[in-house]
Amino acid sequence: MSFHVIGESLNVISTKVGKAMKERDPKPIQEEALFQKEAGVDMIDLNLGPAKKDGHELMPWIVEVIQEVVDDVPLALDTSNIDAIAAALPKCKIPPLINSIMCRPERYERMLPLAKEYDAEFIALLWGPDGLPRDENERAALCVELIQAANDLGIPNEKIWVDGIVTPVNIQQPQAISLMTFMEMLQDIAPGVKSTCGLSNISNGAPDHLRYIINVTYTIMLNRVGMYSFIADARDQVSMDLAKGKRQDIVDVVYATMDGNPPAMDSLSKELQGYKKTVDIILGNSLYSDSWLDV
Repeated sequence: MSFHVIGESLNVISTKVGKAMKERDPKPIQEEALFQKEAGVDMIDLNLGPAKKDGHELMPWIVEVIQEVVDDVPLALDTSNIDAIAAALPKCKIPPLINSIMCRPERYERMLPLAKEYDAEFIALLWGPDGLPRDENERAALCVELIQAANDLGIPNEKIWVDGIVTPVNIQQPQAISLMTFMEMLQDIAPGVKSTCGLSNISNGAPDHLRYIINVTYTIMLNRVGMYSFIADARDQVSMDLAKGKRQDIVDVVYATMDGNPPAMDSLSKELQGYKKTVDIILGNSLYSDSWLDV
């Protein structure tokens, strides 16, 4: 297996990066961009959050600051502030990725023309007027609406990345399977689109020491059903190894468990036993609890 990685760590919620953004200090931002490039990410996400007050000034500034030291890795412009996206698009040396455009007419009717004008790709976020889709069929309906609106403007499927939304497994266990089912449908719904997701959402709310194994396991499971890209932490060495086609030992255990043919537990190392148990949690074969690895 292998996949495309969008580095997630240039984020306003990071203490170091957030402080640098506020103070307009380029050094920590440039250091993080250089680290992510060296780690091998395919794209760098610039997450400003809502950025309601000064996003229209901050986003273009960050783009220029990063491009002073990294000008050959595409950027993902990540904020809900449409004016910030609009201000940053002309500053990008490589056509960027807009992260993201919701399936709400008041959002996509303003943002799709920007993507078209600047030849930018965009993430089609399947968050509709009623919020989170309840199942794979609602995901499909939102996907069709948003992609049709883009196609009507002349934006081809190949410039669209669909995000079917990952939710926490500890409170919405069936949603993990629903997203996988949707991924199996996606190329029939919209041939040629790419796909991505905020992978770490799957482990939100789980104890910190368990988040890692949930994230890695779900990465493998989603990639198997067609997920092209993950918004992930470049410091997560196992995920970066998986992105480059390494750690086949983990992949084999996850696939076999998904297929209902899990290897015998006593044949596995403690690490690989953990992945086997975590597949069962995500598939709903076992009820989630914070002690599932100890059972």
